[in-house]
Amino acid sequence: MASAELNGASILGWDTFHSESRAAFGFPEFYANTMDAWVDCLSYLRDEDGMTRFRLKPNEVLEIVIKDAASMRERVPDLLEEMTFCIAGINERYEDYGEKPALALVLR
Repeated sequence: MASAELNGASILGWDTFHSESRAAFGFPEFYANTMDAWVDCLSYLRDEDGMTRFRLKPNEVLEIVIKDAASMRERVPDLLEEMTFCIAGINERYEDYGEKPALALVLR
């Protein structure tokens, strides 16, 4: 299973979240540091669009691991909630296209 790890202790707000995400997922140079861009990039994990460094097989799932999630939840609970909401929406998008969900959030 493919895995990307974000360091929850390093995420202090939106800027650091997007920096961590850019590094973990390998987003393209034109990544806009917004949640809309985050959702867009993670919506093409099974395509050859180069929106991330990951290219998933039809039934493969990308685990998004938040290391030190308790620290992130304490400092930026709204951000973690938004991320969870967006992952659910992305998985719905995959299902709408007849595909299996592509993301799993793991809090450690």
